[in-house]
Amino acid sequence: MPDGSLARPPRLPVTAPASRPLRTASQDLLLRALVLLLLAAAWEGYGRWVDNDLVFPTLTTTLSALVRVTASGELPSRVLTSLRVLALGYGAGLALAALLVGLAVASRLGSALLSTLTAMFNPLPAIALLPLALLWFGLGTPSLVFVVGHSVLWAVALNAHAGVQAIPPTLRRVGENLGLSGIRLAAFILAPAALPAILSGLRIGWAFAWRTLIAAELVFGASSRSGGVGWFIAEHRNNLDIPDVFAGLLVVVAIGLVFEGVFFQLLEARTVRRWGIKR
Repeated sequence: MPDGSLARPPRLPVTAPASRPLRTASQDLLLRALVLLLLAAAWEGYGRWVDNDLVFPTLTTTLSALVRVTASGELPSRVLTSLRVLALGYGAGLALAALLVGLAVASRLGSALLSTLTAMFNPLPAIALLPLALLWFGLGTPSLVFVVGHSVLWAVALNAHAGVQAIPPTLRRVGENLGLSGIRLAAFILAPAALPAILSGLRIGWAFAWRTLIAAELVFGASSRSGGVGWFIAEHRNNLDIPDVFAGLLVVVAIGLVFEGVFFQLLEARTVRRWGIKR
């Protein structure tokens, strides 16, 4: 007999849904792997169609050359040289960018200084400064560090300053009401709020730094003994070892993929995505 009460629907077993960020990351990884496989197949097919290693070697020939120059130790030493110079130039650019952004946030004069310097030097290609750097610092690592730092500085400073300017005034007042000021306000309120823009600047600065370094080594190198990947490519181009040239280019691309698809993705996942600042 119905007692007039509403019948409750049967309870269904509750299953924990899959993590959306993890599922999205896995899908992105699969799509990137598919794209790389398609590009590899296109490379191999076009190389076989050209059938001339002096013009366009096949992927298998390039991989064979890559194994050979890696086993000899030549290419790994050049890669380490380039990465060492990259770290010095990138670090110098970040330090100068942090100084300029700090001045810009602290005062209107600092903001005007950053805007003026950016308008003057940001359009100037870093590689165009290399002849002057060679005159000032000589033929060696300091010249490369100078041009790499120049390529990093303005991209990072612009993005970081734009991120700080985009912070809502209410967020600043909340930090001030909590008794934060000066460095503590910048560390606990301003920096986390501007972190998406800062990470974007770091990523753009890395790309500028890497391609500027390779271009500088291609044109001038550091020296015939201590040059990096760019100098390796230039040397083997002069010797008409085109498979070795393509092997060097493949390493340049692979390092870019590792930094872009692994390092910065992990950094973003552990910061802005984990904190819910960015989806």
